[in-house]
Amino acid sequence: MMYLKYTMILLGFLVFGCKTPEARRPVTQNSGSFINESIQRNKKLVAKEEAQILEIVERDSVTEYIPSENGFWYYYNKRSTDSLNINTPEFGDVVEFDYSIKAIDGQDIYAEGELPRKNYAIDKEELFGGLREGIKLMKEGEVVTFIFPSHKAFGYYGDKNKIGTNVPIITKVTLHSITEQTNKNNND
Repeated sequence: MMYLKYTMILLGFLVFGCKTPEARRPVTQNSGSFINESIQRNKKLVAKEEAQILEIVERDSVTEYIPSENGFWYYYNKRSTDSLNINTPEFGDVVEFDYSIKAIDGQDIYAEGELPRKNYAIDKEELFGGLREGIKLMKEGEVVTFIFPSHKAFGYYGDKNKIGTNVPIITKVTLHSITEQTNKNNND
């Protein structure tokens, strides 16, 4: 009798103890409203910054501003007139340049000569998005001024030094040299 009782208890544990685990449900469920609100805030911020930039462009009737396909505006301070100098940097090329940064109101953030001359391998190293795309438009010896909205500059985080959150900037870049990558694929 005792044997039967222990067998029934053991059988009960086996039947009820071997059920598959159930997934736990989250304590709270978000409807996505935070993401939607964030999208709306960012759209307003971009529209505000673009309006500021377009105001600068419209006020300056002397300078010919060029809108880029990448969401920023630029103009040439010094354009290459050398007909043999037709190359712009491509993936892997190393460029040497220096640059200065101003706030959208023209106040210096990093004055000319304050930032060290930089060597940069195109698309192989870190550089903020707008400048990375802007340098690809330049030829050796050119000086170009770019106006970047904050999302093309340092964005939400700033540069953790002098540039704060969501700051559109004006960047003057001098491209000193382009060293072409020696092992480019010639599969054309």
